[in-house]
Amino acid sequence: MSARARLGKRITFAVGSILAFAYVFPFFLVFVNSLKGKYDILANPLALPKVITWDNFSQALTKMNFFRSLTNSIIITVLSVSLLIFFSSMLAYYLARTKSKPSKYIFLILVTSMIVPFQALMIPFMARFAPFVSFNNRGALIFFYIGFGTALSTFLYHGFISNIPTEIDEAASIDGASDLRAFWAIIFPMMRPITATVAIINALWIWNDFLLPRLVLTDESQTLPLSTYLFYGQYSIEYGQAMAGLVLAVLPIVIFYLVLQKQFIAGISQGAVK
Repeated sequence: MSARARLGKRITFAVGSILAFAYVFPFFLVFVNSLKGKYDILANPLALPKVITWDNFSQALTKMNFFRSLTNSIIITVLSVSLLIFFSSMLAYYLARTKSKPSKYIFLILVTSMIVPFQALMIPFMARFAPFVSFNNRGALIFFYIGFGTALSTFLYHGFISNIPTEIDEAASIDGASDLRAFWAIIFPMMRPITATVAIINALWIWNDFLLPRLVLTDESQTLPLSTYLFYGQYSIEYGQAMAGLVLAVLPIVIFYLVLQKQFIAGISQGAVK
């Protein structure tokens, strides 16, 4: 290896280490402060705890009604992600295998809709659907997540399916399989890497989302991000409990990502984004 190549690797490693530290440090700071008392946090939030206390976690579990909020988050995330995978995978397969102008226009509309942020549509969207949809329930929220998440999920699936040879579909058709049977029996099992990618991206978005559940749900059906809002009062903030609540809210989705990270990387590298 030449001196220039070694220098390039060292620079890449140094830059990567700095970026990794900059990304991880806020999470480390939140965890450290969750082990400190309120006045210790106010005195020096960057210092390590002199005395480690777990009282913040026990108080946060009670105040945010953790297990009820966790159940709501799991139900909403699992159902939303499952339905997104079900509908977007079939739509992407149809658009990728159907070479027609309507298919191209539909795909173009889906990709274009990804540019528009939800915040720009929030007020007219809620005003339009309020008379037709019963708010204050998890079903309405799942319905909205499917609508907002279909475009990105279809885009990711479409890029992956385009790399699967059409000869596989033709062989299945010769054997007497319908398009639907060929998709679920042959094509869909081949899409495990991109399915993991779609699941992780949507799960991260839905699990950590605050604005849409805030508009739709009430206290009885609130998710974990909504429950952390309870620590921020009008005149005072329970910093230690808030930090503990944030750690508890993030921990399940971090574990989910760590379990599927290999499939996530494989999905990206095999054509998830083109």
